[in-house]
Amino acid sequence: MSRELDCAALLAHPANGGLLHVAGPENAPWAGVDIDPDLHGRGPAPDRIPGDSPAPPIAVFTTALPDAPWKQDALIRRARDRGYRILVVPGASAASAGARELTRRFAMTVLAVEEPAHCARACWQLEQSSDALALDYVRSVAAVFQHEAADLSGLFRNISSSIGHAAALVDRSGTLVDTGEGLPDGFVDSVDFDAWVTRVNSDEVSAVTVRVQTHARTGIRLVIYDRGLADVQLRALETMAEVVMPAVAARITLDELAALTDASASSELLREFLELRGARNPEVERRMAERAWRTAGYQLGFAFRGIGRTDAHSMLRAVSQKLGPSELDTRVTILGRSAVGWVVLGDDPSAERVEATAAGLRAIHDELRRSWDAAMGIGSLQSGESGLRTTVTEAVDAAKVAVNRASAGYRVRVDSLGLDQLLLAWTSNDTFLPAAESLLSPLMNDSQDLLQTLTTYLDHESVVNATAAAMGIHRNTVSMRIHRVQQLLGVDFADPRTRMALHLACHAVLGD
Repeated sequence: MSRELDCAALLAHPANGGLLHVAGPENAPWAGVDIDPDLHGRGPAPDRIPGDSPAPPIAVFTTALPDAPWKQDALIRRARDRGYRILVVPGASAASAGARELTRRFAMTVLAVEEPAHCARACWQLEQSSDALALDYVRSVAAVFQHEAADLSGLFRNISSSIGHAAALVDRSGTLVDTGEGLPDGFVDSVDFDAWVTRVNSDEVSAVTVRVQTHARTGIRLVIYDRGLADVQLRALETMAEVVMPAVAARITLDELAALTDASASSELLREFLELRGARNPEVERRMAERAWRTAGYQLGFAFRGIGRTDAHSMLRAVSQKLGPSELDTRVTILGRSAVGWVVLGDDPSAERVEATAAGLRAIHDELRRSWDAAMGIGSLQSGESGLRTTVTEAVDAAKVAVNRASAGYRVRVDSLGLDQLLLAWTSNDTFLPAAESLLSPLMNDSQDLLQTLTTYLDHESVVNATAAAMGIHRNTVSMRIHRVQQLLGVDFADPRTRMALHLACHAVLGD
């Protein structure tokens, strides 16, 4: 019994002999293939075997389409009379306007082909079962393992070129790598991230996804997709995707290790640069030059900081992914708990360009917050080596303030900081930290529950319910702990200056 399929599945087959749609519907049904059928016989089309699919077979010709328009018309009419609705003909791209109009009137489909025998073989693979097609996919993708890719994007390009379909890597936040024209909007929402293998089949895309097993990253999936794939193709691609998944997982692990090493090195370099405070260090200058870290011209610093407990390397990866497609010329690394960097603006940027840059950073923050609880700080426009140091430091301080600025969308720009900026700078001096530790020493027991509760309480504007929700404890527990803090420290929380001093001291002692 022949399997009923349509033209879209054959056009999406990676080894279809170079098929090209010329005229007629692209989703015309077919079942079976006749090679060089006899069109000169008289009478109706041959009877189908009872129980077979009602769709007619494809007619595959090994000889080129005739040059003369009248011969083209005759071929199309005879094929129609013999019951064929899909013609695969070498050179069909040169069909006359009259021939194309005739196929439209007859509701027939004409496809041009470069290798008729390959097309016939593709028809057979699609008809019989997914096993033969899966074997071809696996054989094709085996070459991927023989050639080491430079990075994850290179591996995906190799996979895509070997199987003839687009390959992508996604997580819940969206697309991470893509070799095709782009997955449709909302694709990620339609994927079951808990399942091992899934299918997504719609008018926009036909895809299989498989969960990628790696210790370095979780919640990511390999996607193989195209348009118009039939069930037989999707089943074959499921098998192939499971075969290639370990190579993807290994590449992700290697890239992750390389990224961690690079992030550690760049983070240490930035720290050394900031600590120089204007002093010259040829070695630091050389290493910065190797990374194309410019100090000439104007820069605008930025920092993204997790709200709550967030791994800085994960934050850096997420920020880098969002910055990648943007037009901003950025450098980014880790500093403490933040992903920190700056935008290079060159010499004497206009006010409009500076504002556009700030708007671009805000847009990236909006995208990031769809999947991350993150605050953002933006420094002031500065120039030169000392200016770079200033704008980066400002951005880091601004991000610390932004963590507690829900009303401002968890982002602060230094130009609008005022007193908070000065107070944060004050806490970083050599005399404040010892004083803060002395002030809070009665709270610094083994569990530090009282210190953490006080910090969270002040972060949430002294609101007990908000503090309890943030810490996941009962409001009565918060009230009892705050009462105990007042007894131990002998302070008056009604005094706003006292609350400000305690707030700064808490963050200084906790190192954030």
